[in-house]
Amino acid sequence: MPNADASRPPRLDAHRAVSADTMRERLIVALDVPSVKDAETVVRDLGDAVSFYKVGYQLAFAGGLDFARDLARTGKQVFLDMKLLDIDNTVAKGVENIAKTGMAMLTIHAYPKAMKAAVEAAQGSGLVLLAVTVLTSMDERDVIDAGYEYDPHTLVLRRAEQALAAGMGGIVCSAEEAAAVRRIVGPDLAVVTPGIRPAGAAHGDQRRVVNPAQAIRNGSSHLVVGRPIVGAVDRRAAAEAILTEMRSA
Repeated sequence: MPNADASRPPRLDAHRAVSADTMRERLIVALDVPSVKDAETVVRDLGDAVSFYKVGYQLAFAGGLDFARDLARTGKQVFLDMKLLDIDNTVAKGVENIAKTGMAMLTIHAYPKAMKAAVEAAQGSGLVLLAVTVLTSMDERDVIDAGYEYDPHTLVLRRAEQALAAGMGGIVCSAEEAAAVRRIVGPDLAVVTPGIRPAGAAHGDQRRVVNPAQAIRNGSSHLVVGRPIVGAVDRRAAAEAILTEMRSA
């Protein structure tokens, strides 16, 4: 939602995340599907059970950017998961254009200069900028192999501090780190957690996973769920079951 003070980045009311009446706004279904036709089918199957969708690389590069704009025009909220990282000017120009499309959220890799450029570019818009800390598919070995001196938990917290200082609107992290991140960023920033798996669901390529109820208890404001819903025989029932589990927290 737009921030009345254009000198601050747009933020969401994270306090509302714990209300049972608002859980539908806090479940983000990842449209990680190969085509716009597939995405349209998922959205149709879910109907009014879901109001928030994520569009990432797979769909974006198959005509999904136009689809995302159209979806936003229908009243759905759209999280554009582009994980931008480039020189400052390129990030800023990209954010400026994305802010005009009606997207609700956009991801930026949590590098201080990139975040600062993005925040400046998004001022006055309704675009909530999310800092990607450490991918939920990465464990300690992966982080070391990538050249970082910190373990995943420490790196997430360091990047959360940098995101807060840069003026970002939220953080993307594993729900395992959500409680510690919430203590750093306070109550006003979004804490968006992918890698959510209901009881009995396969983890796939995710390493740091948490169930929906625990994620809410840990301080997550938004849960990103893909395969457990998109891959279900009855997608709407799968989404409703996750919403029920979220409300139980």
